[in-house]
Amino acid sequence: MYKQTLFWIALFCCGFTMAQTTGNYTPTPQNLKARQWFQEAKFGLFIHWGPFSIPGNGEWVMNNRNITVKNYTRLMDFFNPIAFDANAWVKMAKKAGMQYITLITRHHDGFSMWNTRQSDFNIMNTPYHQDIVKMMADACHEQGMPLFFYYSLLDWRRDDYSWSTGRTGKGTGRTKQEDWNHYIQFMKNQLTELLTQYGPVAGIWFDGYWDQLKNDTNKNQRPAVDWHLNEIYCLIHTLQPACLIGNNHHMQPLPGEDFQMFEKDLPGGNTSGFGGASVSHLPLETCETINDSWGFNLADTNYKSTAQLVHYLVRAAGFGANFLLNIGPMPNGAVQPEFQERLAYMGQWLQTYGSSIYGTQGGYLRPQNWGAITQTNGKVFVHMLSDSVSEIRLPQFPFTHISRIYWLKNQQPVTVQLQNNMLFLSGIQKKKDEPDAVIVVEGE
Repeated sequence: MYKQTLFWIALFCCGFTMAQTTGNYTPTPQNLKARQWFQEAKFGLFIHWGPFSIPGNGEWVMNNRNITVKNYTRLMDFFNPIAFDANAWVKMAKKAGMQYITLITRHHDGFSMWNTRQSDFNIMNTPYHQDIVKMMADACHEQGMPLFFYYSLLDWRRDDYSWSTGRTGKGTGRTKQEDWNHYIQFMKNQLTELLTQYGPVAGIWFDGYWDQLKNDTNKNQRPAVDWHLNEIYCLIHTLQPACLIGNNHHMQPLPGEDFQMFEKDLPGGNTSGFGGASVSHLPLETCETINDSWGFNLADTNYKSTAQLVHYLVRAAGFGANFLLNIGPMPNGAVQPEFQERLAYMGQWLQTYGSSIYGTQGGYLRPQNWGAITQTNGKVFVHMLSDSVSEIRLPQFPFTHISRIYWLKNQQPVTVQLQNNMLFLSGIQKKKDEPDAVIVVEGE
């Protein structure tokens, strides 16, 4: 009864708010505090895992192989991750220096990783028969790890989803009548479950908005359906005011969103084809994989080196963005050694260099070919990522007086010149076996 009452209160408040503000969003003090924490967190763990892991061909296997709903549903009958250990996953993330976790609760295949009443296609109807989301939420709360819920807006399996206007999921054999309003209500009901049954939720990470985009006569993309985002966002902010909302739509943030995300690209970049959106004033996050796949892929051994991962983290921080690093656990719930090794290295590196990442702002200069800058009050961290640079010139340096300059690793002093607001760092060299060498400039 309590949860049902919360839901109706949220609906009433959202209807009132939309009528009064016409979709404008004013974040609460709790929300602004959460944004500040998020902006300083800098490093998180993304987890792509579910029945889609069983074929070992990534999380898009249903769409890519045109598996019908009837056949794909059979995966539920043998998803039994007996090696899954929520506490071990959270400990692994903490040891890696990560400050939050984003967990897949429902991906595009429509499978729900919790004990939902809204769909039979869920974890409780598998041989495992345990609520994965609850286990992760309990472990995160016990270990003080903020937890975000990834939730897909699109569904390749449900008939009520507007699959005829969707860009993907065309080969899953759906023929029944669509009922968009019913689908919207279904999502509201599921989100209410997630926000009322699993304790404090740090954020909701939406994906799939892009499935319903179409080009108008001016070649501008606009949604083919009404996503009812005002209602959905208001529901979330009413049930948990501090809960942050992000949407992976690859566009400028929409009203009601609390952070801007970028997929496989640094802010403002578009090497993957998913970027290109201008950078907003909101907190920023970029997500990337360790190999080339989000979900478990048996054939994908193209693992990024530890140096590549450190460089991505540093450059993201140089833009003022968080780095959400993904793992795709195996179907049995174990995390493959290649992922564990790289996460452990990141944690070791951050033990030495974390002060140049956590709590910092983006540099006064954008990341350069030689590296990147992060900064806090009274300190500028110069990250040398290139092996071939022996001199760095920093124009328009923000300090007029330098009190101290030194290597972060061993506190040894560095020779420097400051002339006409130009800082000269010369005679410096990064060791090739180190991914980053950090010089700390203290001043005012």
